[in-house]
Amino acid sequence: MEMPERKAMARAIVDANRYMTLGTADADGLPWASPVWYAPASLREFFWVSKPDARHSRNIAVRPEVGIVIFDSTVPSGTGKGVYMAARAEQVTAPGEVERGMAVFSARSVAQGGEEWAPGDVGPSARLRLYRALASEQFVLSQQDERLPLSLD
Repeated sequence: MEMPERKAMARAIVDANRYMTLGTADADGLPWASPVWYAPASLREFFWVSKPDARHSRNIAVRPEVGIVIFDSTVPSGTGKGVYMAARAEQVTAPGEVERGMAVFSARSVAQGGEEWAPGDVGPSARLRLYRALASEQFVLSQQDERLPLSLD
């Protein structure tokens, strides 16, 4: 499968799904997986909102390296497709980046029949915070169940 086909497959998976599984670990390396509703800024950059005291948020604060998979769990066995990623996650705090991230998040929410979001919905005086993951490695699965890398350009 050539790179344009891989990227098209990844784009279709990212666009068609609403939740990604976020794999984090605490300071001692104890793993934790959490489904989070996401908004992609690109095939490489993903935003979500979470409570800062959620286990995955606390884990990201001490160990920002994460694993992510986006897949459709409703398809029959042996027919699934997914996008797998190694990424670095962080809470977004810079005002300009919060505005940009919340614009992406809000647009995806509205497009999927949800509510509009604003920068004031996250941050020190709100119960939620904005988070971002930026992929450092990405793969899709081939029909032969092989992991095929995606370029990150």
